[in-house]
Amino acid sequence: MPPITCIEDLHQQFIKRVPRMFVDYVDSGSWTESTYRDNCTAFEKIKLRQRVMVDMSNRTLATTMLGEQVSMPVALAPIGSAGMQYGDGEILAAKAAEAFSVPFILSTLSVCSIEDVASNTQKPFWFQLYMMRDRAFVQRLIDRAQAANCSALVLTADLQIIGQRHKDIKNGLTTPPKPTVKNLFNIASKPRWAMSMLATQRRTFGNIVGHVKNIDNMNNLSMWTNTQFDQSLSWDDVKWLKDKWRGKLIIKGIMDAEDAVLAVRSGADAVVVSNHGGRQLDGAPASIDALPAIVDAVGNTTEVWMDGGIRTGQDIIKALALGAKGTFIGRAYIYGLGAMGQAGVKKSLSLLHDELDTTMAFCGLRDIQHVDSNIIWRG
Repeated sequence: MPPITCIEDLHQQFIKRVPRMFVDYVDSGSWTESTYRDNCTAFEKIKLRQRVMVDMSNRTLATTMLGEQVSMPVALAPIGSAGMQYGDGEILAAKAAEAFSVPFILSTLSVCSIEDVASNTQKPFWFQLYMMRDRAFVQRLIDRAQAANCSALVLTADLQIIGQRHKDIKNGLTTPPKPTVKNLFNIASKPRWAMSMLATQRRTFGNIVGHVKNIDNMNNLSMWTNTQFDQSLSWDDVKWLKDKWRGKLIIKGIMDAEDAVLAVRSGADAVVVSNHGGRQLDGAPASIDALPAIVDAVGNTTEVWMDGGIRTGQDIIKALALGAKGTFIGRAYIYGLGAMGQAGVKKSLSLLHDELDTTMAFCGLRDIQHVDSNIIWRG
């Protein structure tokens, strides 16, 4: 295998080693996928100022996210069904994040359960919550996250309904997956992936199966999940959640300055500027383009982070320069996970760390906390 020098190298290995239905699940957006593509290309339009003859020694990327010490301003975003990209995927990603001292966020729709991840890690992780119609189940999820010592709750606000993703429909990739004959033949050609899945018993939604009455098989699980996303979700529900959780609350899926203000009023300790990786409203702006107005709207009243399209350390520093205090990565680490398991996640984090560090030096800075709009080239 040739040397892996960037996230795109991991991406190519991911494509080779993971079944097509799961590759398409990750590498897709809704409808025409214009927002999915724009999330990446928007970063290319932002240019950096190179500075020379400055002291570049003793650099540090260490900072905090919601008061937690991190080795760089990056968290691993919640990814549904990550455990289908590689056996025990959420556990392996959480362990890699822990070793690298960055936050890991477990999805409600994960394959490995809250308890699975907690029993395989030493440090607290964050839990991402979908507000389901079954509020009793939501309460139990919150109780389980608290019992697992999760240090923050991430509410995903932009999945009241699901955007149409053509690739998933054509692949028969429902929730949970139902492979077609074509996909089964493709799976047979991916021995590394197959071995990782054979080595684990975790192949369904661990946070749901066994925790909801009468959910004891894949068909029941599918029907329950598809009817549970709450289209009536409102800011009043956020206040209810804040009272139940009584801990740090992050709201993910903010793309409008007015919504950011409402999120802060509802008690959010941080907001994540995110268009769900271009998987919801096609035709929405790239996350990085929406970021500055949201930063201006909420000022210093809460921490503003962003995700969407980050594939390099330069993307991270551009987000910081435009006002973000931290970033989430999703596809960038999933590529590594699918390609190489835990080692691949570690590799993706190392690549981003080194690119971020070198770029910061070229911009004439030694401390990531000093990055601001002065590093942007205005022409």
